[in-house]
Parts: sequence; structure tokens; C-alpha cells
Amino acid sequence: MTQASAATIPTATRRSNSRMRSLFRYIGGSPALIVGLVMLSILIICLLVGAFVTNPADARPLAYRPSQPPSLDHWMGTDRLGKDILTVMVVGTPLTLWIGLLAGTIGVVIGTLLAFFAGYLGGAFDTTVNATVDILRTVPPLLVLIVIAISVPGHISVTMMALIVAALSWLGPTRLLRSQVLVIKQQSYVEMARFTGMNAPEIIIKEMMPNMMPFIVAVFVSAISGAILASIGLEALGLGPFESNTLGMTIYWNIWYGSLLNGWWWWWSPPIAIIVYVFIGLFLVSQGLDAWANPRLRKNG
Repeated sequence: MTQASAATIPTATRRSNSRMRSLFRYIGGSPALIVGLVMLSILIICLLVGAFVTNPADARPLAYRPSQPPSLDHWMGTDRLGKDILTVMVVGTPLTLWIGLLAGTIGVVIGTLLAFFAGYLGGAFDTTVNATVDILRTVPPLLVLIVIAISVPGHISVTMMALIVAALSWLGPTRLLRSQVLVIKQQSYVEMARFTGMNAPEIIIKEMMPNMMPFIVAVFVSAISGAILASIGLEALGLGPFESNTLGMTIYWNIWYGSLLNGWWWWWSPPIAIIVYVFIGLFLVSQGLDAWANPRLRKNG
């Protein structure tokens, strides 16, 4: 290995460490990011505490008398199926977050690999990836997911639900990251790495990815939000894991039994409130990370 080639590794490491220090400094001065992280942290703490004060068996059908309003025995009341609503929220919220996390992770990993190699290598591979993304994005995603969910034989589990949502979750990250790769591959440090004899995978992994990590993290948070929204949409249509108490399935049972028309406000309001809370928290985190990844937004702020 030449001296110039060896020097690129510590240079990339120093650049990565500088990015991390910049992140910690930016978090302290970003109200949106701080509020978003605090909101999500409070939710996680509440779920952990709730896991100790509730019994998962109370979230099973006919555990209690159905359609009871909030009381000292049932702080959020019971639903039409005889489940304790507080327990359903404690059990179901992590399942919904898991679907978003798993689907978002799969989508960002696939999207990142496609975006970097297509954008950096160019040629027929880039043309194919770009055309595929453009074609699939013209089709309503919910319609495609409905077709996929209907085609799955047998029972749909929570993990299977995440995989169904992940089938399209790579489209957005691929498009967003590819546009950034096309810009960053023209930077001088990439040209220097190419001059020292580094091959394409080494340049992508050691030089380009560390510098785009802020943008990748911001895209990841947005992917989680999109995956959660897609899963709730499918579940509300009755295409989810029926045996699980996810937030989307809770909304489905509300629709099925007409809780809004029957005045069972204590049943439909908790899942909607949690969903809105989660999306606000993720949106604030995403906005804060976008500003960190984009210096122009930081200056305008």
C-alpha cells in the first residue's frame, strides 16, 4: 500500500469523528431535534413502565366485560372485545414501532446500496435502477401493498407485515440518496481516493458513506415514519396481523364495531393520540437531522 493510500484511512476516520462531534454540538442547539428526542424517550419510558404494571393477558379477547368506560379498575376502559385498552396500548405500540423500524431498516439498507453503487458506477446499472424507481413510484404504493398482502398465504404475522411494507420502502431512500451521491462523487477527496488506487467498494464504504451518514440517518427516520403509516393503512383495511394488538389493528376493530357512532371515545382516541404523538416526534427528529445534514438549512434557521 502506498503512503498516499494509507493516508486516506486516518483522514476518513478523522472526518467521521469530526462529523460525530458536529452532531453532538448541533443537538445542543437544535430545539426541534431535542424536543423530538425527548418526546420519543418519554414514550419509550412510558412503555417500559407500562410493561411492569400491566398483564399481557388483559389484552386478550373476553378478558373483561366489554365496552366499559374508564374507571379505577380500567384506567382507559375496555373495548368491544373485552380487552383492557391500557394493556392493548402497552402491548401494541411496540409492535407498531417494530414494524416501522424493521421495514425502515430494510428499505434504507437496500436503498443505500442501490443508490451508492448506481450513482457512483453509472452506466446501465444506474439507468436500470433509476428507471425502476421512477416506474414503481408512479403506481399508488398502498395499492401495490394491498395486492402483496392479499397474495400472502395463511396468517400474517407482525414480522411478515414489516416485510410486506419493506417491499416498497426502498424506493424513497434510493431516489434521495442517489441524487446526493451524484453530487458527492465529484468532490476532491473522492477524486484523490480514486487516484490512490482505491476500488469502487472501498471508495463508497470508506470515503463516501461516512460523509453522507447525516443524510442517511435523516432518510432512515423518514423511512420509519413512512413504514408505520403504510402498516397502519393496511391494518385499518383488515390486511394485518389479526392476532396482534398493533395500533393499526386496534383502529380496524374500531371501524368494524363502529366505536365512533356508538360513542366509545375511550376506545378510538388512545391509538389515534399515540399515532399522532409518534409522528410528531419522528417529524421533529427528521427536521433536526435534515438541518444537520444540510448546512444551507442550518444557516437559514
